Amino acid sequence: MIASAPAMAAYEYMAKGKPVAVGKSELMVTPPMDWNKLPGRIGRNAESWTLDGLPLNDVTFYGGIADDQTLFREVDKKNRPLPRFSATMLMPDVADLLEQTYRVALSTPLFEITSIEPATFAGQRGFRFTYSFTATGDEVKRQGEAIGAIVDKRLFLATYEAPSIYYFAKHRDNFRRLADSAVLGPRKTK
Repeated sequence: MIASAPAMAAYEYMAKGKPVAVGKSELMVTPPMDWNKLPGRIGRNAESWTLDGLPLNDVTFYGGIADDQTLFREVDKKNRPLPRFSATMLMPDVADLLEQTYRVALSTPLFEITSIEPATFAGQRGFRFTYSFTATGDEVKRQGEAIGAIVDKRLFLATYEAPSIYYFAKHRDNFRRLADSAVLGPRKTK
């Protein structure tokens, strides 16, 4: 997933205190500290940020995933289609969507949802869930936390992932402050 960004590509500086739209959507965040945005996108409405560089930590924003869209860009739609978001999904269904997406895209047999609870995201009633996984290829156990909401039949989601040893705890509170800054601006029209 993340390895698809060119190794030599430059990060974009995301300055502390400056509101920015993420995921090509009306989802806005105001970074409470400086972050780095990765070049390219893993999906139509997705973008990733990091503090220490990949694969040490990764925040991904999914902005306004519409009904019947995937979280990631399809790589092998015929043989390994990605699961699609449905506007009728409930909180556990969104956690399952992320799990099944990772199982296909990262070829990981090791993925576990560890908690799910109601939460507020971008001023909307939503959910928070935690998970762990090991991606095939590097065998590093990672922890993740996601927070999101379904608004006007579209999914807005932010995820944070880092290796379980040291790095996850190091920046989890920084991710939470970033996610807490999220607001929804006026909806963009095509």
